[in-house]
Amino acid sequence: MRTIYGLLAFVIILFVACDRQSDKANEKASSSTVSSEKQIRVVTTIGMITDIIQNVGGNRVSATGLMGAGIDPHLYKASEGDVARLAGADLIFYNGLHLEGKMAGVLERMQDQVKTVAVTHDIDRGILLAPPEFEGAYDPHVWFDVTLWMKAVERVRDTLIEVDQDSAELYRTNTESYLAQMEELHDYVMQQAERVSPDQRVLVTAHDAFNYFGRAYGFEVRGLQGISTAAEAGTADVQALVQFIVERRIPAMFVETSVPRRSIEAVQAAVEAKGFSVEIGGQLFSDAMGASGTPEGTYLGMVRHNIDTIVASLLKPAAN
Repeated sequence: MRTIYGLLAFVIILFVACDRQSDKANEKASSSTVSSEKQIRVVTTIGMITDIIQNVGGNRVSATGLMGAGIDPHLYKASEGDVARLAGADLIFYNGLHLEGKMAGVLERMQDQVKTVAVTHDIDRGILLAPPEFEGAYDPHVWFDVTLWMKAVERVRDTLIEVDQDSAELYRTNTESYLAQMEELHDYVMQQAERVSPDQRVLVTAHDAFNYFGRAYGFEVRGLQGISTAAEAGTADVQALVQFIVERRIPAMFVETSVPRRSIEAVQAAVEAKGFSVEIGGQLFSDAMGASGTPEGTYLGMVRHNIDTIVASLLKPAAN
């Protein structure tokens, strides 16, 4: 009798295992082709990618972004709800280049269940920035060079066509329209930047996210991330920056929506102690876009806001 029960148990376990293997096979098949009768469920990390999905995918996709306004993707950790959303998606898009550092393990595990794509995958590594402080890794903030972010749009288009060939013409048409708007945006940023004399094109922020922006549009970028006025080395760095601002008579510095402003305020106070006044010229969007439903809640609007804020502040005459 025990032998019969043991054999029966073995058969049941074998059946369940085979059934699970079949489910996994079906899941992988569904990740390469999606039914044209339902929307494609896409989950993204940062808002800039969500915006691409909405523009390229149109009504064919349902996009869910994990990181909203004011969220720092470098420090973001996936919640249980996020993991469930990722597991239930047809496609996952993320930036890559270690931007979502705390989520790396989750994204790696998802690759076995859901088609998971880094939008920066096709960008030539030869044109990416690899500053020493990134310790051999690339600077992930590529969206600040509009021409580089266009490559991310093309990556999304090609992936959507791969999984939904019936809607290929829609994706191509939407992409062509979006890329045309991005070309206009790139020209606009160039024109605005040229309003500021080259010696005054200095962007001082709390974070080192704007290096691609600086290279593309002719700005010298000074970021403060990692500087602490409480530490000896940090104090020396702050004082060096203070001297730079005073000597160059930089009229404005900028805070970011996703980074605490206290480091910038410390620099401002130290500049004032030397008899010079530097304004906080406004808030810039760096690692996160603005709130949904606002102009800054779109990629195009975010970039326009940034360049308009920077130029308006730098064109003001220094206070003294």
